[in-house]
Amino acid sequence: MKSYDVAIIGSGPGGYVAAIRCAQLGMKTAIIEKYSTLGGTCLNVGCIPSKALLSSSHHYEEATKHFEEHGIEIPGEIKVNLEKMIGRKQAVVDQTTGGIDFLMKKNNIDVFEGLGSFKDATHIKIEGKDAQEIEAKKIIIATGSKPSTLPFITLDKERVITSTEALKLKEIPKHLIIIGGGVIGLELGQVYRRLGAEVTVIEYMDRILPTMDAGLSKELNKVFKKAKCKMMLSHKVQSVERNGDEVIVKAENKKGDVVEFKGDYCLVSVGRKPYTAGLNAEAAGVKLNDRGQVEVNEHLQTSASNIYAIGDVIKGAMLAHKAEEEGVFVAETMAGQKPHIDYNLIPGVVYTWPEVAAVGKTEEELKADNVDYKVGQFPFRALGRARASGDLDGFVKILADKKTDEVLGVHMIGARCADLIAEAVTAMEFRASAEDISRMSHAHPTFAEAVKEAALAATEDRALHV
Repeated sequence: MKSYDVAIIGSGPGGYVAAIRCAQLGMKTAIIEKYSTLGGTCLNVGCIPSKALLSSSHHYEEATKHFEEHGIEIPGEIKVNLEKMIGRKQAVVDQTTGGIDFLMKKNNIDVFEGLGSFKDATHIKIEGKDAQEIEAKKIIIATGSKPSTLPFITLDKERVITSTEALKLKEIPKHLIIIGGGVIGLELGQVYRRLGAEVTVIEYMDRILPTMDAGLSKELNKVFKKAKCKMMLSHKVQSVERNGDEVIVKAENKKGDVVEFKGDYCLVSVGRKPYTAGLNAEAAGVKLNDRGQVEVNEHLQTSASNIYAIGDVIKGAMLAHKAEEEGVFVAETMAGQKPHIDYNLIPGVVYTWPEVAAVGKTEEELKADNVDYKVGQFPFRALGRARASGDLDGFVKILADKKTDEVLGVHMIGARCADLIAEAVTAMEFRASAEDISRMSHAHPTFAEAVKEAALAATEDRALHV
């Protein structure tokens, strides 16, 4: 029987990063993955493929709607070759997952393909291609999550689909109905709207992106409406039925009336749930809570002292970069180090265009906590760089403590916000004040100037360009 210092079940961003860090710290490491490719949901059917399609569809939209105003004329009709677009997406996925294979070899990590389940707290049974039993002194559960659904919906994965199927459709939908106005639904909705599909988003709450700052929700809702997406807020879905190639969705609006929607595809995008099927956690003494999450303490240690859990399978935001931080945290904890994660400073990003990004507290949270705060906001359309590129939608909003001026939250929607948010995270890690950011030189012309201007606006309303 092969024996290891640490074994990781699951090879998503949390699992494979944990494996690399464990190996760097001198531990003999194994990773177990039930699928034939490493990288988990993120690399195979999540973050990476969705961004590839967002990028391709963005190029198409630019070519059909905006090239002419830039003086670029393309003779003939511009067409979408969906098969080729999906093929490129898969090539990106293959290259990325192949990169993880390389990293495993580089760090001398043993990879086992098969379903890993606990025999007891130190032994893992592997069923599948590399069927065998291995022993490990310490084990990390990194089994991730899978799409959630509603109890009355039957997912046939043909017309009533999850994000996994939406990433590999054989045709552009005529009318794509999306249940759920969260990150995944909005990103994929924008992909297919750009490619010509009619898109209807049905959201139970009174706004899209309900966990983010209300200002961001309102602004992105405007963008989607401008793109002629139907945004049905405060609608409670009651039934989803398939009749041949047609899907019929019935929902109750806030007046109590039942509204019917008909489309050829329905994307069920109501969040994700922890994945522990087949893990046999109880055999190792690992407890799950009533939401199916693995229970952990502040060290991410389970009820079995030698077993840890990270990523989507435990509490907190289901984000790849959160899982990565936790993977490093656990590896360093096992090595006797004293790592730290500030969960308040893990940013959230929506990769629509304009992009949406946030870190720290929202206005709603600050109000609920009775925090005395001030707001500085600056619109993208006032930036020279935004006018030059034609990316005028959006703003940056900085929330700062009214007495100390410490930055408490940064919320932005606009071009390149997925990258800009790192400036806010860095500043907040060092407990910067709004004035600190306002006094830092930002290159001109850049989108980053919006951050400086928002900081100026929060500092005695001193914004210069608005």
